[in-house]
Amino acid sequence: MRLQDKVIIVTGSTTGIGKAIALRCAREGARIVVHGLEDDWGQSVVNSIGREAAVLHVEDLQQEGCAERLVDLAKKTFGRLDAVVNNAAWVVSSDFQSVDKSFLQKVLTINSIAPFLLIKAALPDLEANKGNVLNIGSVNAWSGEPNLLAYSMSKGALMTMTRNLGDSLFRDYGVRVNQINPGWVLTETEKERKKGHGLSDNWYESLPDMYAPAGRIIAPEEIAAGAVFWLSDECGPVSGQVMELEQYPLIGRNAPKDTSTIK
Repeated sequence: MRLQDKVIIVTGSTTGIGKAIALRCAREGARIVVHGLEDDWGQSVVNSIGREAAVLHVEDLQQEGCAERLVDLAKKTFGRLDAVVNNAAWVVSSDFQSVDKSFLQKVLTINSIAPFLLIKAALPDLEANKGNVLNIGSVNAWSGEPNLLAYSMSKGALMTMTRNLGDSLFRDYGVRVNQINPGWVLTETEKERKKGHGLSDNWYESLPDMYAPAGRIIAPEEIAAGAVFWLSDECGPVSGQVMELEQYPLIGRNAPKDTSTIK
């Protein structure tokens, strides 16, 4: 197995991409610190993995000391820490008119600053175990949609941090830092988010080619498959890299304002 006996913290792993990564890593032999805000969802993930190979931590990443508590839990439960997956994020709509200082600070705290603090807290153990970090960003980091301004800014900051730390931490500590930028992924949250925008219950079953040339959008499990490479020793010395996982070259393109073809 590609991650045999590695201990990995996966933030935001009670649902969506994080959950898929946690489950896939466990199947590859890893032991997982599951993290999120939903205790019942988290317990379900732990049960799916098995309590001998997973432990749950429920806490808002904005809380002072959360990063240190995650690292301590990994070491107390499994005796070591080999990798961190910074997946948790607040995906929230906003535009130039709606964003104010407090809102922007909250988005940046969750999506950009919290990942930095977790890397900082984990670094001594990652260095000792020749470990690594995988950040989960977004193709919106390159510019983003007009109604995802604050989110896009936060993912741009995360991507720059990955490039920067991917050089400095590997050079000084031997710790690799890489990133996956997913495109449009069909998570449970995304299903509900789009329904909240007025789309039908099965909106994802009939998408125009502009959004989904394959006739569907990406599954969380497909992002998780990519994550295993970056977390495993197969990655070798590769660090500071950002991999886009999307169906088409979204960078630099803006979708038309008329989305009425999505039912």
